[in-house]
Parts: sequence; C-alpha cells; structure tokens
Amino acid sequence: MTDETLLADLHSHTTASDGMLTPSELIDRAIVNGVQMFAITDHDTTAGLAEAHAYNNSHDTPLRLINGAEISTRWHNHDIHIVALNVDLDNSDFDNFLMNQRNLRELRAKEIGERLAKAGIDGAYDGAKAIAGDAALSRGHYARWLADKGYATSMGNVFKKYLARGKTGYVPNNWSDMATAIEMIHQAGGIAVLAHPSGYKLSTKWVKRLVREFKEAAGDAMEVVLSQQTVDARNFLISLSLQHELAASLGSDFHFPGSWTELGKSMYQPPGVNWVWQMDSWPTANA
Repeated sequence: MTDETLLADLHSHTTASDGMLTPSELIDRAIVNGVQMFAITDHDTTAGLAEAHAYNNSHDTPLRLINGAEISTRWHNHDIHIVALNVDLDNSDFDNFLMNQRNLRELRAKEIGERLAKAGIDGAYDGAKAIAGDAALSRGHYARWLADKGYATSMGNVFKKYLARGKTGYVPNNWSDMATAIEMIHQAGGIAVLAHPSGYKLSTKWVKRLVREFKEAAGDAMEVVLSQQTVDARNFLISLSLQHELAASLGSDFHFPGSWTELGKSMYQPPGVNWVWQMDSWPTANA
C-alpha cells in the first residue's frame, strides 16, 4: 500500500488541550474509523503524545502516528494557527517555545475570566479551569462551561455571543508572530502547515494574502481538505497551494464526537496534489 492510498487525518485534539477524548481514546477512535496515518496536534503542547505512542504501539497494527502540535500565532491582529508535524519531542528550544505559548494562554484566559465577571458571569474562570484540568486553559474550555451553565444553546453560540471579536469575553491574542513559530518548528525538524486557511472568516483577498505571507515566512504546507467544505472551497485552497508551491495537508480538526466532524471523515485525496507526506522530510515510520 502506498502513502497515496492511506486514509490520513493530520489534525486532531485530546484532553491535553481542548479535546474531550484522552490520547488513548482518540487512538481507539481513529483505528475504529479506519484511519491509518494520524497526527495528534494539541494546542501549544505535545503533552499527550507519550501516552498516545505507548497505547498505539500496544496494538498489533498500530497507526502511523505523527508527532504534532497546533501553534497559535498573531498575524495582522488575527489568530492564525500553524500545525507542526513531525517535530522532535526532545528538542528543548521547541519545548521552551511551547511553554511560553502556554504561559501566554494562561494570561489571556485570566483576562477573559475577568471580563466575563465584570459582565455579571461569575465563576467562569474557575469553572473553565476545572474542565481544562492539567491542560492549558483555552476559549474552548470557557465555551463548554458557558454552554453547560445555559448561557447559550451550544458551544458555537457561546463563541458568537461572548468570545468572538468584539464580544464581552473577547481578549485580543498575545501569541508569537507567524515567522517565529515557523522558525521554531523547523528547528525541531518539523513541517509547518497553515491550518484551515478558510476558517478565519477572512475575505478571499485576505486568504490569498495569508497564504502568500505564510509562504514568504518559510511555511511548508497548508491544509486544503477539511471536514466541512464544499468542492469549490477545496479546489480554491488546492489552487493556492499549487500557486505558492506549498505541500497539501488535510485534517478533521477533531475535538469531540459529534455530527459535524469525525476522525477520517471527508478526508478525500484529489489527484494531482502534492501531499505533505510526499515531502523528503516526511517520516517513513512511526516517530
């Protein structure tokens, strides 16, 4: 079986960040769904990968499990995410970079809690912190707490009502710039992938600018196949990847079981695309 025929999903999350399944549970779900090449890409951490590898390797037919992380960056005041694939978990500079990112997350999370408290929503920080456990606190944890407390009908509606730009609990990002994140990924031997370029509510003009500047900052690849996507949207991203000579990646961005996203679902691989696993630096076995 060649890499071109593998069912791949290179973007997913566990309880090490804002996912709802443990690394072991996520591995089980990926195997049940027929995924063969898989990346766990928790937000600004690789903490779930040791458990994931140990559990994966206990199976007779393990997944091809790729080390990853999803890094939050700042670009023209927008939150832009970069997926790091095939990173060296023993690289101390990369580990220190992620630790600083998590410290920035905690500062932002505290301010979100303070803003919600001023708006009359008491206990949000402590409630979200309890949901996060040992993971770095994120807006996703706040959304779960607010939805559970009945402040909105769903997590998506929580973001629209409280956590999106201009809303009560929104706090501007304080992340690293995009070029620095890409440099740190490369120092760890990894591949820098622009995550879900069409997911930032940017105009077509700004998506094109984002992809161009990502390439100029030495980015390697971009996600072109996403779970919820029209054929036209997919073709648009593929055309941008080819135009800027970026390898193509794909991923469900799975956080929790639901009707919208699922591991391996809709991970169609159109022909004529330069996939990230065809790069010379891609591992040929489990990392």
